[in-house]
Amino acid sequence: MDDVRTLSSDGFDGRRTGSEGGRKARAFVVDRFKTIGLPPAFEGGYEQPFTVTPKLVPGQSGSTPLEAANVVARCAGTDASLPVFVASAHFDHLGVRNGQRHPGADDNASGTAVLLALAQACRDEPFRHTVLFAAFDAEELGLEGARAFLAAPPVPRDRIALNVNLDMVARGDKGELYAAGLYHTPSLKPALDEVAARAPIALRFGHDRPGTGHDDWTMQSDHGRFHQAKIPFVYFGVEDHPDYHKPSDTADKIDPQFFGKAAAVILDALRTLDRTR
Repeated sequence: MDDVRTLSSDGFDGRRTGSEGGRKARAFVVDRFKTIGLPPAFEGGYEQPFTVTPKLVPGQSGSTPLEAANVVARCAGTDASLPVFVASAHFDHLGVRNGQRHPGADDNASGTAVLLALAQACRDEPFRHTVLFAAFDAEELGLEGARAFLAAPPVPRDRIALNVNLDMVARGDKGELYAAGLYHTPSLKPALDEVAARAPIALRFGHDRPGTGHDDWTMQSDHGRFHQAKIPFVYFGVEDHPDYHKPSDTADKIDPQFFGKAAAVILDALRTLDRTR
């Protein structure tokens, strides 16, 4: 909750890609990885810079490219022969629109906060697989951070076996957390069935079937780029709520008890997948 409150506070101004608030959020994640004690995934440091040109809106004559950067740390696994997992969450949000700041507490300060908690758990007790903890920029501009990551990953792309993506994991207004992606990779289901059976909240499967329109989340967050690259994914998230993409997506709307349980379920899932894959 402390990380969510910080990232969604006034000083970060909605974390829009290319803005001062976005750069401040990026620096915050870098500092947290350093404090946790994980090394950078890239030889040049934690940041992976890239540029993104926002899509034009009706009436615009041009759009200036924005400077963006992913932040990626590495947690070495105990078995170097195994392929690599990527745990991810986007730290950017909508910024200020029509004079109103969009704090993005659930979307996606929540996923970023859980990503950092997973990184701490890996630092304390490493997984079998090496895990890259990727905080993506520019998700709100078309999943551009994930695209940039996969275009030049810190390990050969064919070494990446799984993406576990977190986007909106704190607002369990129905007491439910979803895991999407099993339709595309059914072999993930036995491990996640184990997790669901002992979960302290309702862990549901679905939102990943083609032909179901907006109900299909396959391309609705950064895991979509991994899917396009034929890399299996599990996407953890909650269903849309009344504050989605609104100035009212604030930290005080989050139930800390549900959020803590959701984080525990996601950690359990990552450890179970690490043990069984």
